[in-house]
Amino acid sequence: MSQNPHTDPATRPATDEPMSPEEIMAAEAANEADALAALNLELSTVKAQNADLADQFLRAKAEAENARRRAEEEVSKARKFAVESFADSLLAVADSLEAGLSLQEATREQLREGSEATLKQLKSALERHKVLEINPAPAAKFDPHQHQAISMVPAEQEANTIVAVLQKGYLIADRVLRPALVTVAAPK
Repeated sequence: MSQNPHTDPATRPATDEPMSPEEIMAAEAANEADALAALNLELSTVKAQNADLADQFLRAKAEAENARRRAEEEVSKARKFAVESFADSLLAVADSLEAGLSLQEATREQLREGSEATLKQLKSALERHKVLEINPAPAAKFDPHQHQAISMVPAEQEANTIVAVLQKGYLIADRVLRPALVTVAAPK
């Protein structure tokens, strides 16, 4: 409790008269009132800070929720438009196949050229979307992450190497979409 200057001997006016009990009680009441006013001021300051922090918390929470919702929408749109872009690149392949099938009097060479051009379009569309072939060369080392061995055959090459590719495999963005089906050289 702070001291009233009238009750504190160091700050009290120099008089030889002692303070009456009523004066002492009044001084103590004034000190308590000052302390209560200071506490009320501090309480109102803390309440204002609390309200401000609660408001900041609610705003931050709402902002985080909005960011989460926007991120979900962006992921959904990315998936949708990724498929759309891939499908769009395949439309040219479908058009070429339809055009080839609509020819009534095509020669064998024309059909072959059209098929090769269409295959080239398809491979180009796949590569644009990071779908790459797994087509190991003969005598390449067998990789169980990219190849699936259908059988082991006796061969004049090192064991566990590729003898023949029965079906190409494919990667999509460095992930195996389908492993290449291969025959592998058996140990001698």
